[in-house]
Amino acid sequence: MDAAYRAAFNRAWTPELYGRYRARLEAQLGPIPFALAETPFFMTPALRDSLTRSALEIVQQLAQPALLGQLMKVIPSQYDTPGMDPLPNCVQVDFAITPGPAGGLEGKVVELQAFPSGYAMMTYFADAWAAEFQTLPGLAGGWSCFVRPREEGMRLMRDTILGGEAPEAVALVDFEPERQKTVPDFVATERLFGVESVCATQLVKQGRQLFRRKDGRLVPVRRIYNRMVFDELEHKGYRLPFAWNESLDVTWCSHPNWYWPWSKYSLPFLRHPAVPRSTFLSEVGTLPADLSGYVLKPLFSFAGSGVVIDVTQEDISRVPAEQRHGWVLQEKVTYAPAIHAPDGSPVKAEVRVMLLRPPAAPALEPIIHLVRLSRGKMLGVDQNKGLTWVGGSVGLWRA
Repeated sequence: MDAAYRAAFNRAWTPELYGRYRARLEAQLGPIPFALAETPFFMTPALRDSLTRSALEIVQQLAQPALLGQLMKVIPSQYDTPGMDPLPNCVQVDFAITPGPAGGLEGKVVELQAFPSGYAMMTYFADAWAAEFQTLPGLAGGWSCFVRPREEGMRLMRDTILGGEAPEAVALVDFEPERQKTVPDFVATERLFGVESVCATQLVKQGRQLFRRKDGRLVPVRRIYNRMVFDELEHKGYRLPFAWNESLDVTWCSHPNWYWPWSKYSLPFLRHPAVPRSTFLSEVGTLPADLSGYVLKPLFSFAGSGVVIDVTQEDISRVPAEQRHGWVLQEKVTYAPAIHAPDGSPVKAEVRVMLLRPPAAPALEPIIHLVRLSRGKMLGVDQNKGLTWVGGSVGLWRA
């Protein structure tokens, strides 16, 4: 956290400033249906670069052929979609901001994802704050949320999402997108790139082709910006017009198969200083006598459900033996008071390093740092009900 900019912001902060920021966003993206943090996260170049470097090293490790082959075995046969590419197009590495050496801050990985997140929305968050800063002492001037120059970042985002197709041939596909809490990102994606959202159940299949309805006509869908989550599909029982394992004339961003090996299954296989040690519960021999330094996590869960923060022997014994390969015992991370609100209360942060890869590119590249703030034990909504200075935010630094 950049202390000088934090101090300047806190001195200038008022409820009216936050109200103007929120109103500016909602004028562009519509109502924000999730907790919207009252502050950006001012990142020092050192912390930004450290998190970016760790994220790149982790995805490079996951891309090693021997490990990749091992991870692919977790893809369920009924969801094994043809046409998988060599690497995902969208990856996010979530870091808990923890105390670092000599009083600084560093990141420890809590989760990985290999499907799209709020890329487009973050540009609006950053621009809205930058506009408000122009009247605040010590904060006027240029600000950015892009790891690279803005025009390069926007081009990388466009090339990845469109994949060489015309915007009309690309569909952002989710389940009932108008009901999702991420709908502001869907609006942002359409405003920036012309890509419209469509419910997966409303796609039309004719032979190997998919179509969407628009203005009384069927529009071919040649590329899917894939926001569908299998957990939600199973929990809510959505019925799709196609089978996941049938061959279709579409490309994906990211391909559905990446959800399983990288988003869900990879943590126990990673060996990196920023990754807390995770062990499949089925492979834990003698349990540690003191479990206070661990969390118990189901690998395949929806929106973090099932995670046990304060683990007991009874929690572990309740996991059936045949399900233990789907659970990990992970070293607990200690969140730092990454920022302080104007009233002095500490706030925890997670930084999501977001990477992209256009179809023809050989490697993933970092682009933006999404941030979530919390004052509860976890980052979820239930742990932060009724609290301020929590929710979605964006990492900012001087342009």
